[in-house]
Amino acid sequence: MEERLNTVVIGGGQAGLSISYYLTEQDREHVVLEKDRPGEAWRSKKWDSFTLVTPNRQMQLPGFGYEGDDPHGFLTRDEVVQTIDDFIGSFDPPLRLGVKALSVEGKRDGFTVETDAGSVDARNVVVATGTFQKPRIPTFSQGISPPVTQMHSSRYRNPERLPPGAVLVVGSGQSGCQITEELYESGREVYLSTSRVGRAPRRYRGKDFTWWLDNMGFVDRTVDQLDSPAERFDPNPHVTGKDGGHTLNLHQFALDGVTLLGRLEGARGPEVHAADDLHENLAAADKGATEMKKGVDTFIEKAGIDAPKEDEEELRAGYDAEVITELDLASAGIRTIVWATGYAFDFSGLVKFPIWDEFGYPVQERGVTEVPGLYFLGLHWMHTIKSGLFAGIADDAAYVAEQIDGRSQ
Repeated sequence: MEERLNTVVIGGGQAGLSISYYLTEQDREHVVLEKDRPGEAWRSKKWDSFTLVTPNRQMQLPGFGYEGDDPHGFLTRDEVVQTIDDFIGSFDPPLRLGVKALSVEGKRDGFTVETDAGSVDARNVVVATGTFQKPRIPTFSQGISPPVTQMHSSRYRNPERLPPGAVLVVGSGQSGCQITEELYESGREVYLSTSRVGRAPRRYRGKDFTWWLDNMGFVDRTVDQLDSPAERFDPNPHVTGKDGGHTLNLHQFALDGVTLLGRLEGARGPEVHAADDLHENLAAADKGATEMKKGVDTFIEKAGIDAPKEDEEELRAGYDAEVITELDLASAGIRTIVWATGYAFDFSGLVKFPIWDEFGYPVQERGVTEVPGLYFLGLHWMHTIKSGLFAGIADDAAYVAEQIDGRSQ
């Protein structure tokens, strides 16, 4: 495959498909290279009962917003996949599936994109591979006794597919907490290694918490308004959309029988070592919820909104739990570890330009880099917190498409 095109899009997820929608509207010659299937992360890297944590009304692909009868519900994994397939069918993007991009290098009048099926020359390249590229699992996991089954959360499917016995879930972000809840509700004994991820109430003062964030302008803040560039990588608060959506709370987990641990720091043979920071992690989670509520209360008062007050009991059961720093997996009956420890990213292996900041993130302004014709799309906090979500991808994709159109005049 040796050819020249105006634009090559790398990645066939919601970001790559969204920019393709606008390039198609421009009647611009382009291809979308996807090494697997379009939207592959939604097809094969989510567990069976997965749902979005953002309400259906925020499903806003270009020209394809949610039009169902449950705007405040939460799409399941299969419904997300169907939405992506329907979106593809609405405009028939020029997908090339099973083609992996290997490198993007500059040439005199554009770029050469090397793939495992040959090379493509292009005037413009849009990198839409996202930031959830490689499962991140600590290296000390390799020292854990072989009889324990280990998997990243992207490989978890349901409790029935795990070996019998107790389960250790590592990480108390959204995925870790949702998987923990599903496991103990299925009857499994569960240990959860926590971290300092905040939580949010699913509903507060009569509205879903995302309604408040929308109306308070929180989701429209731009990346330059953050106190520090490091904030881009803060985890999202744990919350769930399962069963119509409800609050997740580590203290409730403790009441329901989950054994809470601090952050896992090491392992050797059948033993794992946890830091003695459980109470600090619980306090961080509680603080996230408290600050969010205070922000909403202040907004309600200033805006003069008539919203019912809430007087909910603050749970504290987690603080009463024993702080465990050494855990023998065999004695605890733990046969499975689920690493809900997030993902790592590395764009430098693909893009051969020195455009990275101190975190290895591309230096760009709303997807536009200093290299003429090189763009990024779908990054977490690329422009706003919505940039990597269904709620904001259309706006960013439209902007990048405008830059490509302007460059081609």
